[in-house]
Amino acid sequence: MARRRIMLDGYNLGFERGTGVATYGRNLSQRLKALGHHVDVVYGVKADEARDPLMSEVAFFDPGRRGMSTAATIRRLARSPFGLRPWQVPVTGAVITKGFGLRMPAYDRIFNYRDLYEFSRWHFRVWRGPLPIAYDGGADIAHWTYPVPVRLKGAANIYTVHDLVPLRLPFTTLDDKVFHHRLLADVCRRADHIVTVSEASRRDIVSLYGVPEDRVTNTWQSSAPPPEALGRDRGAIADEIAAVFGLDFKDYFLFFGAIEPKKNVARIVEGFLKAQVDRPLVLVGSVSWKDAEDLALLGAHLGQTVTRHPIPGLEGRNAGPEPGITTIVAGRARVLRMEYLPFHLLTSLIQGARSVVFPSIYEGFGLPIVEAMQLGTAVITSREGSNGEIAADAARLVDAYDADDIAAAIRELAADDDLVAHLETAGRDRAAFFAPERYDERLTALYDRIG
Repeated sequence: MARRRIMLDGYNLGFERGTGVATYGRNLSQRLKALGHHVDVVYGVKADEARDPLMSEVAFFDPGRRGMSTAATIRRLARSPFGLRPWQVPVTGAVITKGFGLRMPAYDRIFNYRDLYEFSRWHFRVWRGPLPIAYDGGADIAHWTYPVPVRLKGAANIYTVHDLVPLRLPFTTLDDKVFHHRLLADVCRRADHIVTVSEASRRDIVSLYGVPEDRVTNTWQSSAPPPEALGRDRGAIADEIAAVFGLDFKDYFLFFGAIEPKKNVARIVEGFLKAQVDRPLVLVGSVSWKDAEDLALLGAHLGQTVTRHPIPGLEGRNAGPEPGITTIVAGRARVLRMEYLPFHLLTSLIQGARSVVFPSIYEGFGLPIVEAMQLGTAVITSREGSNGEIAADAARLVDAYDADDIAAAIRELAADDDLVAHLETAGRDRAAFFAPERYDERLTALYDRIG
């Protein structure tokens, strides 16, 4: 296999809690390094190079950076594409990055163009084309992990299009649909190759944008839980979730992920209420623009008993929302709601669940399905989007639009220990298809094809 210099974008690789696309980018960087490639990551954070290398490093990691003014944006547009200057971030260890943990990609070099991705969107609106950039040494392949209006000079430019949710389900996002469509059409026309993460997304790209099938490759995604999580004793996990969350091992249903319209949380709750089971439902995730209304109705659906208490050991932390558990109870129904959990606690919560409930109405890939299977937890998911393709016959599949069907699945798994055990075993077997080693094979075939 040829060793190449590959550039990845840092568009979604910020240091705040990330997204599924950020997870994709970090996993990709790690696999490329494992395969022996040289990896450059190009960020667009709001930071300029300083004369003092120490302050350049500090500026890159400083969350208090200020963006460009409107006047500065106009001046840069007027002289585009020469308005942006790259600089190499001197990551020397002076800034302690250990706290970023899994949020840092694997890399050989990091470059930054101040406000690159924000500026590129303005550039696209004005110049109707991608912003051309270059940096010292360049790359053989620029792999943009999201359809951004930027291209690297002198490289083969490939773009990952995860899904077409803003166009297939326009009522579930706040994207500017006209801009998104124009950008995708331009990317599909100009890209040296398009990469995607499921056959469902591949069909959408070919169908909606007329891209020849041989120009779109589905690599799926890679997922690998921390080795220490896989080796943990079930008794230790049970003790932890009992102490931290007051939950019994394999005695609750769990949803985790961004709480947004396509995740179908309102129907999860409705199905749970209709199921009338004694086991609680746990919801972990931050609220987006629309589903806050759905969650606000939980109290009305369940009754008046609403309590909130902090999560032991996480009180007083300043990183994001205060970690805490809101519990809503009425009769036999109990829902626990958490805005945010550190990764290690979320991993334990997944491992301790009787089943993960993830009947979303559309996913480009559906990473929580694979993550749950890898951690040995049964899954309830939907047939919509890529979910059925990812889960295959290793999950209990439901109609995402039918709360009664979701309720039936919850009742089945609540009552049938043998079914739960079967899905746990089948899930582990299915998850092996998405293991890093299998992903490496697909990536190697992709890059060998690109050149």
